[in-house]
Amino acid sequence: MSVQEELEARSESKCEMCDMSRSLNVFEVPPTSNGSADESIIACSTCIEQIEDPEKTDPNHWRCLNDTMWSQVPAVQVMIWRMLSRLKSEGWPMDLLDMLYLEEDTLTWAKSGTDDDNAIKHIDSNGVVLSAGDSVVLIKDLNVKGAGFTAKRGTAVRNINLVHDNAEHIEGKVNGQTIVILTQFVKKY
Repeated sequence: MSVQEELEARSESKCEMCDMSRSLNVFEVPPTSNGSADESIIACSTCIEQIEDPEKTDPNHWRCLNDTMWSQVPAVQVMIWRMLSRLKSEGWPMDLLDMLYLEEDTLTWAKSGTDDDNAIKHIDSNGVVLSAGDSVVLIKDLNVKGAGFTAKRGTAVRNINLVHDNAEHIEGKVNGQTIVILTQFVKKY
């Protein structure tokens, strides 16, 4: 019996995430899936697309997790936990996460495939995630303490560095001097 057939039998030919019964495909649960049915789920194309591309996530589609979260299959539990964690800023997923029980090894698996929630993310004034080497523009005149000049609004700061222990600070060169800039006063370009 193929993995697809095994998963269809396990799920009664329904998406294990949303219960849809068409466009079903095998999805190997990262990061360490060996391709077996125990480390895979069967999901519809809509769920797979949103799992793989967070930009396409439709929070209302995932309200179905209220019903499917009770699955006893560890791979399904892992993916449900990950989607609820991704959506927790919506509010309602927090209630479901509070009710969801995972065995310790299943929870470890679920966490291993996600970015660490405690990882520091540098966000600009528009909510865009900044990375080392990005270029930003100042959105406000900034008095540079100790340097005796004002960094003017509209000044481009190229090849920024991230301050790893503070999500609100980046470093960049303005007028030939490296300065610390608050992320709330820049926008990525």
